[in-house]
Amino acid sequence: MPRSIWKGAISFGLITIPVKLYGATEEKDISFHQVHPVDGGRIKYKRVCDKCGEEVPYAEIAKGYESPDGRVAVLEKSDFDNLPLTTTRSVDVVEFVDREEVDPTYFDKTYVLEADGPGVKPYVLLRDALAKTGRCAVVKVALRNREQLALIRPTSDVLLMHTMLWPDEVRDTGFAAPSEDITVSDAEVGMAEMFIKQMEAHFDPGEFSDSYREALDVLVQSKLTGVAAEATEETSAPAGGEVVDLVAALRASVEAAKAKRAGGGDQAADEKAADDKAADEKADKTSEKTTKTEKRKAS
Repeated sequence: MPRSIWKGAISFGLITIPVKLYGATEEKDISFHQVHPVDGGRIKYKRVCDKCGEEVPYAEIAKGYESPDGRVAVLEKSDFDNLPLTTTRSVDVVEFVDREEVDPTYFDKTYVLEADGPGVKPYVLLRDALAKTGRCAVVKVALRNREQLALIRPTSDVLLMHTMLWPDEVRDTGFAAPSEDITVSDAEVGMAEMFIKQMEAHFDPGEFSDSYREALDVLVQSKLTGVAAEATEETSAPAGGEVVDLVAALRASVEAAKAKRAGGGDQAADEKAADDKAADEKADKTSEKTTKTEKRKAS
């Protein structure tokens, strides 16, 4: 069982819910050290002051902020301790919102909330009330000496807390929007819808794995044991360039998806074959009609 990283209480109206906080995720990447390839010795760095050249012990290092004009403000631990944090050991509920209203872009890290001691019953009360109303709690909490916005939502039998970015930390995405002059035909949209239907599934994260990390682990083990690892098959990247006939490309994608599902024993794809064929013929007619119209416009 993981160790809790924080203890506090959720303030839910006049109800206080003592809780413990746990990290909900963990990194599985293989970590490396910088080494000398000749003998495998670790490469280490010294903390050296760039003005006097002296090595500075970690305990004597302070935090400094450099202003645009070159001035440096040095802040020590006592300076941070004196900053007001009203939510140091509490999770204050600010409001309740519909879970669909919160853009996942704002999510930063995910934590598990566990009821602590007498907090079990009010914990279950909040969990069930949120689940039945389809709401999430927007809260403020102080973690690692920084006040953060967060969202508490029910999932399965527990409450999860997602720390969130502040609005000014989320970039405006408007720069990436395609020009309004770019349009697609009904035939192209229809074929895209068919492809989406062929690829529909219920999301199960257990079906996915990090093939790169698995191959890297095999490579590391082969280096440790001296036994050569078997070569892995390379996957070719899709060819670049503009797709001229989107309908034809999407039709090919649909057929490939059908073949893949049929190979995996999915009977649903076979049962829909007749409907898909009729939809293909309809898309062909629409595509031909669109092409004729575009040719007339061009002439």
